Amino acid sequence: MVDKSFKFVDLFCGIGGFHQALRSFGGECVFAADIDDNCDNLYKKNYGQNCKNDITQVCEKDIPEHQVLCAGFPCQAFSKAGKQAGINDTRGTLFFDICRILQHHRTKYIILENVRNLFSHDDGNTWKIIQSCLQDLGYRTTEKSIILSPHQFGIPQFRERVYIMGVYDPVNVKLPLEIALPKLQDKESNSIFNVIKESVDKKYYINEYEEKVLNAWDEFYQGINLKVIGFPVWYDYFKKEPCDTLPAWKKEFITKNNRLYQENKEFIDAWEKKHNYLKDFRLTHRKFEWQAGTRIESIWEGVIQFRPSGIRVKTPDLFPALVAIVQIPIIGKYKRRLTPRECARLQSFPEDFICDANDLQAYKQFGNSVNVDILKILFGELRKF
Repeated sequence: MVDKSFKFVDLFCGIGGFHQALRSFGGECVFAADIDDNCDNLYKKNYGQNCKNDITQVCEKDIPEHQVLCAGFPCQAFSKAGKQAGINDTRGTLFFDICRILQHHRTKYIILENVRNLFSHDDGNTWKIIQSCLQDLGYRTTEKSIILSPHQFGIPQFRERVYIMGVYDPVNVKLPLEIALPKLQDKESNSIFNVIKESVDKKYYINEYEEKVLNAWDEFYQGINLKVIGFPVWYDYFKKEPCDTLPAWKKEFITKNNRLYQENKEFIDAWEKKHNYLKDFRLTHRKFEWQAGTRIESIWEGVIQFRPSGIRVKTPDLFPALVAIVQIPIIGKYKRRLTPRECARLQSFPEDFICDANDLQAYKQFGNSVNVDILKILFGELRKF
């Protein structure tokens, strides 16, 4: 078992989600690395140490001895949102910098985090390379089933991530590392209202234009004959037939929009005239995605996002994943966006954590971070080996 007082390194550390978790077990961070200036400033404020280190330029011999290596290594190379170049991407090769450090130090414990798509990328070949590299270095690792989201632990955010844990054990290296987990919760057992406050700064409230757009779409939803909408509503295609050159999926959506219009023609004609045929709406705001089934009856009861694909409405049990490129969720009941402090709660950072004074930076940082409570649970199990 890892000592009560142990040393760890925090690679690709961001604002220190791993630091928060391991410090709660009595761990001491002896080295941290990130290339982001804003993260470095915040790391100093919260932990009193520098993290501005480019791991590709750091000699492994210069890293202090440690018992635990943590790394939320960059996910862009594996994320569905990126080009998915994987190990061939220059960011993907940062995994080999982790291997370089492990080879020199033979660190006893490792805990890594990445996007869910890591396991399926390149038909599973990327994961096979990662697992093979770690085993070649003498590490027993967890199998690919460690995919967890905060909502499974009572934190109202749907954010599935891969967790890879390992123990240096060259003798039993082929044996999988079995990690025990508590009973996982389902989505419906969560509520966003566990992390939000009713009164916040006025700057987080939606503006007049946004309220106008959402009121119009709420009126639309109340007036149509369809309450479970299983396709995106595209206003500009209500009266347009799909052309043969379009892909099949798009033709299907357009056909469904045609049918929706025909079945609700009298109401929609009056609705669009009342709202000036949506001429004042931005193009992406002329699209609407209802993903709340029948569990709520109004936009204002849900969680809303202004996305490139349209205005999306979900039930208020979970927030969508905080991501680095954000469309900050709107709490319909309060007609405002999440605050950085509420984002901190969704990532299980303590109330005394100092957030970046720049809200955009704070949103980005929490979107890039790991969830502290999940790490506490996982490390609590890992340290038993």
